[in-house]
Amino acid sequence: MLHKAFVCILTLHLFGWSHAAVVYDTVYINKGLITMVDGSNHDYYSFNATTTFETTNKRIEIGLGDSLYLAIVNTDAVVHGFDVTNTSSYSTNIPATDTVEVPMKFEDLGVYIFYDNANYPNFRYLGLGGMIVVDDFSGTQFYWNIKDHEGDWNDSLDAGWTVDWNDYYPDYFTINGYSNPLINDDPDARIVGSVGETMRIYISNTGEGIHSLHFHGYHLNILYSSKYPNHVGRSKDTFPIESMETLILELVPDKVGEYPVHDHNLVAVSGGNIYPNGMFLTMLIE
Repeated sequence: MLHKAFVCILTLHLFGWSHAAVVYDTVYINKGLITMVDGSNHDYYSFNATTTFETTNKRIEIGLGDSLYLAIVNTDAVVHGFDVTNTSSYSTNIPATDTVEVPMKFEDLGVYIFYDNANYPNFRYLGLGGMIVVDDFSGTQFYWNIKDHEGDWNDSLDAGWTVDWNDYYPDYFTINGYSNPLINDDPDARIVGSVGETMRIYISNTGEGIHSLHFHGYHLNILYSSKYPNHVGRSKDTFPIESMETLILELVPDKVGEYPVHDHNLVAVSGGNIYPNGMFLTMLIE
């Protein structure tokens, strides 16, 4: 079993020096409870870096052209699945308490979602959706894995009941497993920087709902869109993102200030019907 990530540097191009890596990493499928902003607890699953359950899914970062050998360890008592969006199929099952190793190759800039495709979309909805970020950018970076939940459904699905997804009305909304105000305490999520600094935000929607992320104060450029590649190069302040879609946005602030970012679908800035305890945070530019 692989327990630590390590990188082997390979020489690739005929002209000059270019580095590609063979990256070995491990994720653990863990089951636990997520505590929502109103104090309620609900069944939840997550891809974690260790056997310790955390509500924030592990993030994997590699460079363009890198190969990834990922070990997926199923700590649960039931079969789970594994697949990656926008790639050749890596679909596989992981028996209970077993480990599967999956080799992957990424040539292009992008954000890819690795997720549990068993009994789809139930386990992915219950939390099992993480990010693979492929980029050689060395500047300031932020990461948003956004999700939505109808709390009672988490417990029902985990108990094996069926639901009608046409009746789905989420009441909790998170970024990296947190709702406002805790999102602002997450240094991976809260945008903090300086005027003129180039920053990138890597976003995945691993929930069921469609969201529309609105940035006050600044326009951002779309560097990557998994669903609408023709949108690359556009400069906007609002970015719709559908379920299982990913984006890379670039921000270069032109003025100081603290500005909010929130979902234009206003129910998503609440949590358990409490405002503003949902998908809401602020940017701090000095």
